[in-house]
Amino acid sequence: MELKNKKFVNFVDHQQVLEKALHLPTYKPSTPPPWLKSEAGFDERDPIMSKKWKPKFGKFVRRSEAWRHAIFDPGSDICLQWNRVFLFSCLVALFVDPLFFYLPTIVQSGGSTCMAVDMKLGITVTSFRSIADVFYLMHIVFKFRTAYVAPSSRVFGRGELVMDPYSIAMRYLKTEFFVDFIAALPLPQMMIWLVIPVIKTAQSDYTNNAFVLVVLLQYIPRLYLIFPLSSEITKAAGVLTETAWAGAAYNLVLFILASHVMGSAWYLCSIERYATCWQSLCKQESECQSTYLVCNNLDRVDRRVWASTTKVFSTCDPNNDVFDYGMFSNALSKQVASATFTEKYLYCLWWGLQNLSSYAQSTNTTTFVGETLFAIVLAVMGLVLFAHLIGNMQTYLQSLTARLEEWRLKRRDTEEWMSHRQLPQNLRGRVRRYVQYKWLATHGVDEDAILHQLPADLRRDIQRHLCLDLVRRVPFFSQMDDQLLDAICERLVSSLITQGTYVVREGDPVTEMLFIIRGRLESSTTDGGRSGFFNSIALRPGDFCGEETLAWALVPNSNANLPSSTRTVTALEEVEAFALRAEDLKFVANQFRRLHSKKLQHTFRFYSHQWRTWAASFIQSAWHRFKRRKMAHNLSISESLSRRGNLRVKDVQMPKLVKPQEPDFSREGRDEGGSLF
Repeated sequence: MELKNKKFVNFVDHQQVLEKALHLPTYKPSTPPPWLKSEAGFDERDPIMSKKWKPKFGKFVRRSEAWRHAIFDPGSDICLQWNRVFLFSCLVALFVDPLFFYLPTIVQSGGSTCMAVDMKLGITVTSFRSIADVFYLMHIVFKFRTAYVAPSSRVFGRGELVMDPYSIAMRYLKTEFFVDFIAALPLPQMMIWLVIPVIKTAQSDYTNNAFVLVVLLQYIPRLYLIFPLSSEITKAAGVLTETAWAGAAYNLVLFILASHVMGSAWYLCSIERYATCWQSLCKQESECQSTYLVCNNLDRVDRRVWASTTKVFSTCDPNNDVFDYGMFSNALSKQVASATFTEKYLYCLWWGLQNLSSYAQSTNTTTFVGETLFAIVLAVMGLVLFAHLIGNMQTYLQSLTARLEEWRLKRRDTEEWMSHRQLPQNLRGRVRRYVQYKWLATHGVDEDAILHQLPADLRRDIQRHLCLDLVRRVPFFSQMDDQLLDAICERLVSSLITQGTYVVREGDPVTEMLFIIRGRLESSTTDGGRSGFFNSIALRPGDFCGEETLAWALVPNSNANLPSSTRTVTALEEVEAFALRAEDLKFVANQFRRLHSKKLQHTFRFYSHQWRTWAASFIQSAWHRFKRRKMAHNLSISESLSRRGNLRVKDVQMPKLVKPQEPDFSREGRDEGGSLF
């Protein structure tokens, strides 16, 4: 009998009912259906095989090989970080390549001179160059796995990404692969360690121009890669560098890099001109051979005999003015070619900086065509690069003080306007204090404009982060739940009030409710101008004013007229507060009925200074009424005694005051001591 009084719920397997109705074949868990099996014949439910294989685009690929088939979004953080790393490696590679020009050196042994190769420097430069080549190869592999935006989908929005590996590879091969492949080839290493030792014969010159041509031809595509790479970083992050100082330093590094390249080329051309002088005089001597100019044959007997009688070295001495070296005379007269690597590098770098910044005005050239062309290239590059450096550095450095300059212009316009309108000095001082205080608080940033540009959800989260902790300091807000606080935080507006400013005057319409965060306000009232009545209190952080708007917003059918202020509020010092406009408060009160709860209203009336003043006045008036009744009672007793003579009056015990009941805040009423609002 007890089971009949209980209720039971039956769960029906609809899949089994459907299979019975349609007569579909069923499969047990131990035997997987055929469409879950791969072409290799294994079961996907096998715990061993499922760890090694996973489906992708209708095929099963090993999980260990999944990273090889990943396609990257060009706007993702991975691509952005890689582009920045590769840009740094490109700058390092551009710095390393001109170091090959410092390999030829001049060795002075007694009264003889010869040319050699700095093998230690060659090994070091080759190692760094090989490391840089690895980054270029990694960039090629990365570009094969980077998606691109289809040109036909750029009509609206960002566009659609093409994720097909074949389409990505074909597009890359047709557009940028050739330049990247040329830039990644180890051509200088092959020229130094493979080609030059093979083609070097007894009749060949030591300074091989083919090596210089290879380095310069590969330097051009490597330099070209910086510009599209910088453009990709700018598109993904918005800016190339996050700070203005980093942008100025980046442009300065590019100028120093150009000086490094020109200084290295100047050093190599200086040795080339020196070797040209040797070769021209060597051809005039019958006993001279071109192999005598190489340090490898320095210990040969015939070379020593020739060195003791030849006039090649004395004639080509840059201090004799026999052979005019032109703009390369400083490198030879100061023996830069025979100095250590650190000395020659710093001197050549200084020469490049000096001539690029002065547009090669301090150089004296000869009529030699190659030297003249080098001077022309140096002057043009100096003009373009120096103008580019000064322009960009000025732009980046001005961005640091753009806000300050804008504030100065606004302050100057304000001063001119006040002078034109002939404002008194007290008003001018108040305006200056407000402008100064606003600058110190915001530094010229319009926070409202920034927030209004963001999506609603992101704006809500930011407002919650900025305002929630401060709002919870207000006792009235501490009683609300998170949803209601989010709605209020979303509509709060920061407000700055300078010392001596009237927030609202008694009798004026109240347009906002103010919640104090920092500073002090004075709130006073005369109860509508009643003679002999004055009440003044100080509002501190955590207090609020303008509570008339809340009472106005809680009325369901309130009219459009804003409530009048019952108090005068003045700033005693600089105040930072949050303002909640009357329209926003009305919207929150209509949308969230929890704002009408008795608990919130009781908390509001407990912390409201208007209600405290009313309560004090009510108690004071009740006390006065009690005193008047007591005085009248005593007066009546004294009159009765005077009429009855010596009649004694018994002590009358006054009834005790009963504790009043909790008032009902859900309805508005009036009491004889005053009105609620």
